[in-house]
Amino acid sequence: MMGNSTAALERRGFGRTSRRDAWWATPLATFLVLSAFVVYATWAAFQNAHYVYGPYLSPLYSPVLFGDSPHAWLGPKPGWWPGWLPFSPALLILPFPGLFRLTCYYYRGAYYKAFWADPPSCAVGEPRASYWGERSFPLIMQNVHRYFLYVALGFLVVLSWDVWKALWFPNPATGGTSFGIGVGTLVLALNVVLLAGYTFGCHSLRHLVGGRLDEVSKRPAQERAYACVSCLNRRHMPIAWCSLIVVAFADVYVRLCSMGIWTDWRIL
Repeated sequence: MMGNSTAALERRGFGRTSRRDAWWATPLATFLVLSAFVVYATWAAFQNAHYVYGPYLSPLYSPVLFGDSPHAWLGPKPGWWPGWLPFSPALLILPFPGLFRLTCYYYRGAYYKAFWADPPSCAVGEPRASYWGERSFPLIMQNVHRYFLYVALGFLVVLSWDVWKALWFPNPATGGTSFGIGVGTLVLALNVVLLAGYTFGCHSLRHLVGGRLDEVSKRPAQERAYACVSCLNRRHMPIAWCSLIVVAFADVYVRLCSMGIWTDWRIL
């Protein structure tokens, strides 16, 4: 019965379906939002400018390993950088959080429908007549997700430190810094909270803290951690989208303040 319905669906061709609802709306929205983010993040990464404003550092550039920014860990542009390749601190670090999202189990279901059309939606004709499986490209890429999880956890530490530094503003009276809270501080803090919610709700982390155990109830500490991760995991989709949007907005905020277009209001 299943084979007959599948064969009939394939005969209808790509995009053919008996569904009467707007099945294409979600894949289209996913395609537009993810495409917009990739285009903006790529453009912002190659700018190599306006990623610092006062104590604020854009999350798309953090950590700054090399660069002219006072936030740079290892000094200016290294001599080994190829002369033909445009230099930007973001090019050294963006691939790692990018690959964490690219290999995410939730995003796989989202962008496979929107970009790969495998399938475009449930009960909708596919462009391919066979399923390539988890051992074929590009699905095989998902297997490295657990390793990029460790990198993502490290980025949370760095971004949290950036929020701490965003609490200390230059004080011309003393020549040092003084404690304060600006709108940018709150934007960077919200970014860390959402990224933490997205990362701590990761399917791989859920497996690490307790999913691999036959009886997690026998280990109370791991059971509580497993329950917390599971709670975030149930909200993985909305947190994933909110964190993606706020990452881009944080860069926009720092960029426009640096350009003098927006004013960073001091709350405290």
